[in-house]
Amino acid sequence: MGAPEPPRPRRNRTTVAVVAACAAVVVACAAVGYLALRDDGKDEAGPQPSPSASASDSASAGGTDRGAGGGSGPLVAGWKTVVNAKRGITFDVPASWTRKSSDWVSYVAENDDPEEKPLVAMMAPAVLKEKWCTSDDDKDGSADDYALASTGTTGEQGAKSAAEAAEDTARTWVYGLYTQPDRSRLTVGEPEPFRTKSGVEGSLVTVTSSGAPEKGKCDTDGKAVTFAFKNAEGKFVSWTYVGVHGVPDEVSDATIRQILGTVRLFKEGDGEE
Repeated sequence: MGAPEPPRPRRNRTTVAVVAACAAVVVACAAVGYLALRDDGKDEAGPQPSPSASASDSASAGGTDRGAGGGSGPLVAGWKTVVNAKRGITFDVPASWTRKSSDWVSYVAENDDPEEKPLVAMMAPAVLKEKWCTSDDDKDGSADDYALASTGTTGEQGAKSAAEAAEDTARTWVYGLYTQPDRSRLTVGEPEPFRTKSGVEGSLVTVTSSGAPEKGKCDTDGKAVTFAFKNAEGKFVSWTYVGVHGVPDEVSDATIRQILGTVRLFKEGDGEE
């Protein structure tokens, strides 16, 4: 078994780690510990449960069906399919986005936390313009690349409602990436009901920041859009978009909504090319 890649600091606000595939093994990695905590220890790698009939039916209705057991292709021509089988979620992104592997985990932690305990995380993300901004803000002689935006999925263990899960996750992403230690610069939108093309229903919350201190070249305000819902197993999960806010090349609301509209319950074979 290969050891996980050490966490790599980014803007002193976010950490990205590649989690090695392993089963029933305790790995000394903050991201793994966090995910196990959020999911009652069920995040070990290994065989995934087969989706229920309702999940398969929903996915077939929303995507391009490839036949029995073949999963679905992207709902938008020319887009890419992103899969998180562990969470039971599939969605699509434009061709310009880069898909990370299914065991890639991105998370944010408090700047002053020496243990880098994650505040929130997303699995199997897709990233837009990974080198949108490059800077050596900490003057260590090594420049860091900052992405324009990311989107991925999260388990919401312990959430009492979709609205609660959506607000907490969106709020934490913007705080962790763009405003900490200041929570007063966050604008939290009211939860709104949302239904995706495949019929998945849940709650949507948008959080933005304004006036975040520009301590470095790449510091900006941020925006997060989180859609929380129940997967085929009846567990709360969420899809989140998070990215820079208030810049000319900010991802448009129309594009975010179009990506969100493709969210569907996972079907075996989704994303296979």
